[in-house]
Amino acid sequence: MSAPRKAALVGGGVIGGGWAARLLLSGVDVALFDPDPQAERKIGEILKNARHAFDRMLPEGRPAEGTLTITGDLAKAVAGADFIQESAPERVELKQSIFAQLDELVGPEVLIASSTSGIKPTDLQAKMKHPERLVVGHPFNPVYLLPLVEIVGGEKTALEAIERARALYSAIGMKPLVVRKEIEAFIADRLMEALWREALWLVKDGIATTEEVDDAIRYGCGLRWAQMGTFQVFQIAGGEAGMRHFMAQFGPCLKWPWTKLMDVPEMTDELVETIAEQCDDQAGGLGFRELERIRDENLVDVMKALEANNWGAGAVLKSYRASLQEKD
Repeated sequence: MSAPRKAALVGGGVIGGGWAARLLLSGVDVALFDPDPQAERKIGEILKNARHAFDRMLPEGRPAEGTLTITGDLAKAVAGADFIQESAPERVELKQSIFAQLDELVGPEVLIASSTSGIKPTDLQAKMKHPERLVVGHPFNPVYLLPLVEIVGGEKTALEAIERARALYSAIGMKPLVVRKEIEAFIADRLMEALWREALWLVKDGIATTEEVDDAIRYGCGLRWAQMGTFQVFQIAGGEAGMRHFMAQFGPCLKWPWTKLMDVPEMTDELVETIAEQCDDQAGGLGFRELERIRDENLVDVMKALEANNWGAGAVLKSYRASLQEKD
């Protein structure tokens, strides 16, 4: 399956808006359902940043932009769509209701994906007449730049739907990662959650501020993670003897009381306020959209640097750029 002819999006928040930008800037027509009267303004601001990022990422020219329709009528949004991406709030009952409605509005051949960051697709399928065409397609913010999308099938998902989703996301410049077994929170969010727990304790216990925690990542391990994952980084850390030596040397440390992985600090008003104030200080007066623009420009530069070595996210960008040139 190539890129969809028309995509329908359910929900226009940060993730839904990111999907709109990714699809539109890949030349796909998009109809977005969102009852929010501010939806048009919010999507417009996301698109402004996304166009800027795409122009820097694809200086030789991006595809002709798709058309965008925003509506508060779900039936109107999904009419004629051959692909639907749901990005509603993370409430099981709400999503089940949406998928039940979609089942009545579109034919069984239409692929439906959910952006859920942790709900199992089997639970989302519970009220569907055609659950075989539902997959999870979990992206990462900003959707229009980060290539990873986790694809997860439920108990009733057809293998064909997973393969269709894989091909569709690849066609719009993404890196599909098919999760082998259905599990809550999938792969990447489980890893980020572990880091988040430790970070909360470091701030709560007064060991570090939010900025110091972020500095520990962005000046150290985060630079490695941008181009190699945890296992490959540790393999190199093992020297000539590789991962076996690393695990023999550092494996016993896993039994030491270094982590509070399963112990989460209580989200008291005091802790929330401390974190919020430190994050505001860390921003140095920059507003939300300004921080988005800086984030996007840094991401583009990192991916273009990796592209020169045909590595990691840069290899995905290189392949996407080549596919666009083939269409010209």
